[in-house]
Amino acid sequence: MAKILIIEDEAKIARFLELELKHEGYEVMISGDGRSGLQNALQKDIDLIILDIMLPGLSGIEVCRRIRMESRVPIIMLTAKDDVMDKVAGLDMGADDYMTKPFAIEELLARIRVALNRKKQMTEAKIDILQIGDLKLNLTSHSAYYGNNELTLTKKEYELLEYMMRNKNIVLTREQLLNNVWDYEYLGDTNVVDVYIRYLRQKIDDKYNIHLITTVRGVGYIIKD
Repeated sequence: MAKILIIEDEAKIARFLELELKHEGYEVMISGDGRSGLQNALQKDIDLIILDIMLPGLSGIEVCRRIRMESRVPIIMLTAKDDVMDKVAGLDMGADDYMTKPFAIEELLARIRVALNRKKQMTEAKIDILQIGDLKLNLTSHSAYYGNNELTLTKKEYELLEYMMRNKNIVLTREQLLNNVWDYEYLGDTNVVDVYIRYLRQKIDDKYNIHLITTVRGVGYIIKD
């Protein structure tokens, strides 16, 4: 459930937004001024901020600027008037989007969904850890761990395990594994897949008494989450 912070000094608008967002399934926080809004934005676990430009304490522009010094949380700014300079200033300070009051709640909800989806895609693109249960792969250092124990894998064992973990819950044929791990130019024995699966089982399944890699008879292999 995404958590949305509303920084808005007009109580009626803030309450209206709160009710609509909660109805959509979001968790909501409200701050009525710029300083408390900035504090909540930086100290709480927030997924998106709806930020009014005209605020007591600190202006929305300044709040946005300070948030952007420390966080890339999505920010949708609200402007009280159709003022191009307000919009430009907000976007220059790092706001992701803006809406002019009065606005249709359906449009705001749509923009919230777009911003949250963009954040999710960016987060997924930066993932450098693959994990299934206690098994972890660090994609940056090309290292593998079971719990706190580092696994000693060869380059090809690591590549095979990474490919299977990236395609978890999918039955992978020997041909798929051969083509994607050993590449299409591999001219050796196709039995090499079975050999390396056995190596991985010895180093993970057998050693830690788990059942990570499952054989699907007549088809191939699968790692289940």
